Amino acid sequence: MAAPRARRYDPERRQRIIDAAIRVVGKKGIAGLSHRSVAAEADVPLGSTTYHFATLDELLVAALRQANEGFANVVAAHAGLLDPRTDLAAGLAAVMGEWLAGERTGVELEYELYLAALRRPALRPVAAEWCQGVTDLLSHRTDPVTARALVALMDGICLQVLLTDTPYDEAWAREMLRRIIPPAQRAS
Repeated sequence: MAAPRARRYDPERRQRIIDAAIRVVGKKGIAGLSHRSVAAEADVPLGSTTYHFATLDELLVAALRQANEGFANVVAAHAGLLDPRTDLAAGLAAVMGEWLAGERTGVELEYELYLAALRRPALRPVAAEWCQGVTDLLSHRTDPVTARALVALMDGICLQVLLTDTPYDEAWAREMLRRIIPPAQRAS
């Protein structure tokens, strides 16, 4: 009788599965995501994916949370957005330009996961967290209602650029953002 196989300690496996899910969605879209496709991409046994993520929605939630970090990191890198002496509209337009100029597949992937919340209710809280996080950040510079409007406009601009394959027009975006920000809240 053979001795039972020792379980291999693999503390990075969960993260590798999330990374693999993001790659699968990037290559095949959400329709191509399955426990089997992720296990193959991560080079782990199928049981590992279901051990860490009982459902595909759980896996998508983890992938969306990680993907949301892309835009959040770009925003966080611009600490000047919180400085009341800076031009908020110009700063936000620059942030969108930087993000959209990044690796196109990653930007599209973030939006694909974000928009998957339309059909997958389990993802809605994560999409809402992203919106609320950016709104909270912008609320340091403007009132919460204006911050929500800015987030909605930025979402719309980014989606139009991605869906129409038109170049990002930073000057136009800056002007549209400026129209939403009350004059007293633009810059000191």
